[in-house]
Amino acid sequence: MSRRPIRVLVVDDSALVRKVVSRALSHDPEIEVVGTAIDPFMARDKIKDLNPDVLTLDLEMPRMDGLTFLRILMEQHPLPVIVMSSLTQRGSAYALEALRLGAFDVVEKPADFNALADIGSQLIPRIKATAGARLRKIPPSTLLKADPLTRAFAPRQIILLGASTGGTEALHEVLTQLPPGLPGIAIVQHIPATFSKSFAERLNKETTYDVREAVDGDKLGPGTVLIAPGNFHMLLQWRTDHYAVRIADGPAVWHQRPAIDVLFKSAADCGAAPHAFAGVLTGMGRDGAEGLLRLRTHGATTFAQDEASSVVYGMPRAAWENGAAQTQITLDRIAPSIVRHHESLPPAASQRTPSPS
Repeated sequence: MSRRPIRVLVVDDSALVRKVVSRALSHDPEIEVVGTAIDPFMARDKIKDLNPDVLTLDLEMPRMDGLTFLRILMEQHPLPVIVMSSLTQRGSAYALEALRLGAFDVVEKPADFNALADIGSQLIPRIKATAGARLRKIPPSTLLKADPLTRAFAPRQIILLGASTGGTEALHEVLTQLPPGLPGIAIVQHIPATFSKSFAERLNKETTYDVREAVDGDKLGPGTVLIAPGNFHMLLQWRTDHYAVRIADGPAVWHQRPAIDVLFKSAADCGAAPHAFAGVLTGMGRDGAEGLLRLRTHGATTFAQDEASSVVYGMPRAAWENGAAQTQITLDRIAPSIVRHHESLPPAASQRTPSPS
């Protein structure tokens, strides 16, 4: 018995966007566009009448902005929402706020018609991923008031994290619960170009760490978090007494750039594995599993986020099933696990730092 198509409501004030998106989605037999709406008030009525499974939502609309509508929707009639946002800096900030409010994911909404015509390749896999996804409850914004770790760590110690769908809020929860004083943290989050800078700026304001969108040659040391820039890979290098990152173009890996596998494999290749605590968080697909396996094979401590706390249990499942992850950890225990691991390490003076690979 075949499963019924996923019912989608397209909400956008542009007639052209509604037409192009509806046409793109209609090419997939597993998706049915049941209606369109030009503003949140029409969307509200059509949600009642059509009972869609998923909404695609523009954020800048007349009569009521998309963020206000999303906030009301998640309180009164929660359902998966995929936001379509512009490439501007303001659009990026709005998109990140939408993710905080509970949106499932964000896709770029290009102004160019030719680029817009290809938006189905971004929307279709996200719409299908909602079938097994969990709606995320909005947690209160908290910042851990823990005492900083006063012990020193060897320069080789490093924390490596990768995430995709649901990852912006998962990473926010982890980083806001970490006390100051840990080794450097390198992160790949699958995120559209231009959005990564806004994401880093938000984390910088709301955590105790110096969080930045990485630039080529950045030093990664204690108290620093570097976020891979959208549309570029981030690789790790060892330079005599510290890690530095290299930002590079190149083909997408698992349809992603930045790709988690690129970061993880570069970390293993530069000798970081025996000193790394690395994990794959919520997200679609398989990115990160191969790189995490290489890290574990070379001595890293590894984990995957567990199914119950993942918005999409795709990448964590792949990392668990291929043996890359030594353990599965629920989201609220990832930060304590990072701290516990580093508290158990021997003093920095007794940690041997091998020559660069």
